[in-house]
Amino acid sequence: MSTNAMHVAKTGLNAQQVRMQVIANNLSNVNTTGFKRDRANFETLLYQVIRNSGDQTSAETNLSSAFAVGTGTRIVNSDKLFSQGNIVSTDNALDISIDGGGFFQVLMPDGRIGYTRNGAFSRNAEGLLTTASGYVVQPEIQIPLEATQINISADGIVSVQVPGAVEAEEIGQMQLADFPNRRGLQPIGESFLVETPASGEAVISEPFIGGMGKLVQGALESSNVNVVQELVDMIETQRAYEVNSKAISGVDDMLRFINQNL
Repeated sequence: MSTNAMHVAKTGLNAQQVRMQVIANNLSNVNTTGFKRDRANFETLLYQVIRNSGDQTSAETNLSSAFAVGTGTRIVNSDKLFSQGNIVSTDNALDISIDGGGFFQVLMPDGRIGYTRNGAFSRNAEGLLTTASGYVVQPEIQIPLEATQINISADGIVSVQVPGAVEAEEIGQMQLADFPNRRGLQPIGESFLVETPASGEAVISEPFIGGMGKLVQGALESSNVNVVQELVDMIETQRAYEVNSKAISGVDDMLRFINQNL
């Protein structure tokens, strides 16, 4: 039974180590544009049921609760918390943030569509709107190289001012995507998420329509990581790790006492 307790405490050590890694990743991305913090979720392992609840204890009485011993814990998953980050002004015409729900759509090199909240865009040699890595935003928006002014409205209409023209010329319409279950999206790095069976199919719409947020030009969405909360979680994780470590030490002392005195 004592060795079982060691194994139980070991599962606690493993779980707290993974939780600390999740917290460290949140803190390392505190300045990543559009980053959404992760949270580790725990669940119990199987119980060793020695006596079932309701077992007969005498001719007319029954056990009021089960005699069950837990075998530890594990992290079942980590999910992203999609709360809104702060909107920070940059005064860059191609910096776009989403105030509300939705994701930008980006065509990745492997042909998949990546979804991101990072709106730090630029133009490539052909004038197409791209991410910092050069991936083309979908649907494609081609900005004339001679454009002197670029305007992106809250509902996603992209217009430019070119020399010799009196009025601005509309060149495209930005669209956003959202999902029935955002937490089902799978993060793959580079601030991208991809669709999975758990997330459901993407719902494509223009900003301000169907629950989508509005676009804010000349601003970026900062990460939603709360440094103070992460530090509190880090201390809590450290203390839980220490307690599980002490449990292993305590069991070891008990076994040593038995070996030396019995």
